[in-house]
Amino acid sequence: MDLFDVLTLLGGLSLFLFGMNLMGASLEKRAGSSLKILLGKLTSRKILGFLTGMGVTAVIQSSSATTVMVVGFVNSGLLTLRQAISVIMGANVGTTVTAWILSLTGLDGDNFFVMLLKPTSFTPILALIGVVLTMMAKSDKKKDVGMILLGFAVLMFGMDTMSGAVAGLEEVPEFRNILLMFSNPVLGVLAGAGLTAIIQSSSASVGILQALSATGQVTYGAAIPIIMGQNIGTCVTAMISSVGANKNAKRAAVVHLLFNIVGTAVWLAVFYGINAVVQFSFVSHSIDQLGIAVVHTAFNILCTALLFPFSGLLEKMACRLVPDTKAPEKIQILDERFLATPSVAIDRCQEVAETMARISMDALKTSCQLIEHYDPKSAQAVRETEQEADQYEDMLGTYLVKLGRADLNAADSRETAKLLHIIGDFERISDHAVNLVESAEEIRNKGLSFSVHAKQELAVLTAAVGEVMDLALDAFLQNDPALAAKVEPLEQVVDTLKEQLRNRHILRLQKGECTIELGFVWSDLLTSLERVADHCSNIAGCVIEMSHDSLDVHEYLDNVKAGGPGFLRAYEAYAQKYALM
Repeated sequence: MDLFDVLTLLGGLSLFLFGMNLMGASLEKRAGSSLKILLGKLTSRKILGFLTGMGVTAVIQSSSATTVMVVGFVNSGLLTLRQAISVIMGANVGTTVTAWILSLTGLDGDNFFVMLLKPTSFTPILALIGVVLTMMAKSDKKKDVGMILLGFAVLMFGMDTMSGAVAGLEEVPEFRNILLMFSNPVLGVLAGAGLTAIIQSSSASVGILQALSATGQVTYGAAIPIIMGQNIGTCVTAMISSVGANKNAKRAAVVHLLFNIVGTAVWLAVFYGINAVVQFSFVSHSIDQLGIAVVHTAFNILCTALLFPFSGLLEKMACRLVPDTKAPEKIQILDERFLATPSVAIDRCQEVAETMARISMDALKTSCQLIEHYDPKSAQAVRETEQEADQYEDMLGTYLVKLGRADLNAADSRETAKLLHIIGDFERISDHAVNLVESAEEIRNKGLSFSVHAKQELAVLTAAVGEVMDLALDAFLQNDPALAAKVEPLEQVVDTLKEQLRNRHILRLQKGECTIELGFVWSDLLTSLERVADHCSNIAGCVIEMSHDSLDVHEYLDNVKAGGPGFLRAYEAYAQKYALM
């Protein structure tokens, strides 16, 4: 093996790692909705958690990415440590799929069908299709498929290049001696763990081992401990990810490490214990790519079979290693670990925005009740909710801006833009809730009282605003353009009511039935309620425009206000429903 072979090996390794990263990232991007469905099935049932972990890992081709997501879910309080354990076990089994795909490079034979299955036969076609889709397709989904095919083609080409470059090592005695060293179980485990820890991908390290097996010098005795060590090395990613996380997230990473260390120790002892008695003949035989895939899969399945019934014991061990602290820990609602998986991050942002929306709307409704029946505790609760809504807006806004820098598909990009626009309106609604509380306090502190007619008129306006809030909230929660379309006609009715109530107040003022001081409070109430309806209109407009792949809310509102048969009918119905006596 000369210098040029070494350069070819490095080039093949680079292409292999790049192709694996490209294919994994593209699969993750393309499977965004699938990930949401799979992750949505996380429950307290261990078998469902196991299947979910296996399914997600098989989709995105990375147990490390799945485990990091699990750490993020635990850190956010979305997943308990007990639920996380079964998902982590499933991820270890799901990652074995990659080794089976890579084993195709070891196919040998002159049969036509065998030749078709060889990567050298079909990867050029996949690469061509991938280039065409990436360069010419208009749909983002098709472009993602093109990138997946390209990544796979580059991965397999790199694998083939590595195998060809190391073929000359077959006649090198030093290489044979090095591999013989790894027949020592301890050295083999350390070598596998070290390589995987460096490249942070067990799938990639298994692929490198499969490429080296093309020399014919890698024996089962050397490969088995290396494969076991690779499972330990892949835990490094989750351990690094858990730095700065809460204790349960750290425990999830520790469980991943314990699972692989205990599984390796037990099965290594069992294998070599039996071998000492029986003397397996295959230990000294050369292993090929298919054999490595079989060993990798068998080891992970055996580890799961061994430790699955003892998940509770793993949980206790993790709790002992990461003990509770006296100081209470804060749940991190939006975990930055999710940024590596945009579809999951956006789904989490949607959940947090929904929470913000509900508390803002509830605060406004509470503040409306305080105008007639003031209660200091409720008033303080509204103020605290407003501060909470401010924190939600700051947190979501910062997180969404970071998320916007990621490589998002069209659907995720639209959802990010929608949330960025909408959270400001929900925050302003909570501000108006505080404004109404201040008006209620002014009425109480100054001993003011509205007339019977004024109270009846205000009740009509607050009822209309309450309905427009409900419509806007439901439209946002359900992402329903049909519901959103009902908001603008009612918002126009609220605008009309505001002017009518202002004019009626002026008439009462002229008749001496109302005071100027009370008039200032009245004006503040009307302004706050009308602006709440405006923000609901913005929310509804955003929902509708995003369904049309647009975000020009002002143009939408202008078009709606121009009037149409549907708008006019809805406006008339609402105007009749909220007509003043």
